[in-house]
Amino acid sequence: MKLKELIKGLNIVEFEGDMEIEIESIAYDSRKAKEGSVFVCIEGFKVDGHKYIPQAIENGTRAFIVQKEVEMPAGMSVVRVEDTRYALASISDIFFGHPSGKFNLIGITGTKGKTTTTYMIKSILENYGQKVGLIGTIANMIGDEVLPTDRTTPESYDLQELFCDMVQKNVKSVVMEVSSHALELHRVSCSEYDIGVFTNLSRDHLDFHKTFENYLEAKIKLFGICKKGLINIDNEFGKRVVENARCEVYTMGIDNEADIRAVDIAHHPNSVDFKVISPWFEGKISVSIPGKFSVYNALAAIGSCALMGVPFEYIQKGLAGVRVPGRAEIVDVGKDYTVMIDYAHSPDSLENILTTVKAYAPGRVVCVFGCGGDRDKTKRPVMGRISGQLADFTIITSDNPRTEDPEMIINDIEEGIKETGAAYIKIVDRREAIKYALMNARDKDIIVLAGKGHENYIILKDKTIHFDEREVIREILNES
Repeated sequence: MKLKELIKGLNIVEFEGDMEIEIESIAYDSRKAKEGSVFVCIEGFKVDGHKYIPQAIENGTRAFIVQKEVEMPAGMSVVRVEDTRYALASISDIFFGHPSGKFNLIGITGTKGKTTTTYMIKSILENYGQKVGLIGTIANMIGDEVLPTDRTTPESYDLQELFCDMVQKNVKSVVMEVSSHALELHRVSCSEYDIGVFTNLSRDHLDFHKTFENYLEAKIKLFGICKKGLINIDNEFGKRVVENARCEVYTMGIDNEADIRAVDIAHHPNSVDFKVISPWFEGKISVSIPGKFSVYNALAAIGSCALMGVPFEYIQKGLAGVRVPGRAEIVDVGKDYTVMIDYAHSPDSLENILTTVKAYAPGRVVCVFGCGGDRDKTKRPVMGRISGQLADFTIITSDNPRTEDPEMIINDIEEGIKETGAAYIKIVDRREAIKYALMNARDKDIIVLAGKGHENYIILKDKTIHFDEREVIREILNES
């Protein structure tokens, strides 16, 4: 493909060189740039791609897209644009032949519920007989094929490449998590979303967005690029999303009048039942994940699939059998107490899971959790307060401390739990914290291991170590 065809649609500030140069590949990492590549220089938060132009030239690259004025040797083709992140998304979409327009694309955004909702939609569509692609926090999937993932939403080039692979493998629908980072950094720009879903919004990611208003504005961007939007109006920010959406809007909720509503909700220890009322059908739904939050996630899945024309019977089957790794996941320990693993790592998500468990716990609720380092510090005492108020006993431990001192993170959490007067202990080593919980468990206790969920690692200052809580539990019980 010629460079001039690739850069169509870009707002070009300046150009020099040969527009007819043939482009065989796209690179945004100079180590992958080679002869025939166009190297897109991304100014990142830690690394500036413009500094690696000499390395790309050494590798044989002769075409570049930049957003800074740069000195270049003779014979180079250089396109300067206002935003190379958007440029990367645009040229990737063109290079791979607009793949997102060749299947149904559903994007889920919100603070909580993205992962579970994508799995629910995938389960429904597969029951309907479709081959489904999934992109998200736990894994990327093409049907039953599982691909590794290192971020919620891939970089734009990687996303379009994955879309292209899905097209080639005859995927009918793709459901994906759309993070606020992805919306802000143009990872999903130029993708053709048939449906966008807003699950909810609460405090998170302020280390990146700086203000809550910026966080909300990032989420709203999805509803400027999708054809139909499905928005939770029970969330206090749902109205803002509706008002600013530039697509056909449908609403969902429990407490407010909405297009898609849940009524007659019945909670059970391992599931939740309700009646759904919608413009397309009414009927009973049973979801194999407990809690009120599961009702909201299910409404998002029901609405998305209904908008795609999926019959009600397949929606029922898909939700009744859905399983999501690390979300209210019960670990079989063969004891008279219960161990649950959940990804809860924000104040709202911790409150949701503990409230759900507390309602049915025949014994104590024991909460084991920590907070990530190099992330929003203000939520630490809040989460300590929540655990103190809802759990009968709390074990404060490490999560992903990253470059921070784990003990200092734990001390921040402790400030909140002290206010409640609740019983707690601090154990820095997460394995030892889990061991303490298991060895001191009483009959009928429910031990909630919160924060890691599907993750099988811990990020430390100088390394990342393997840490799968399911394996850790088995090892501890075998030792005893």
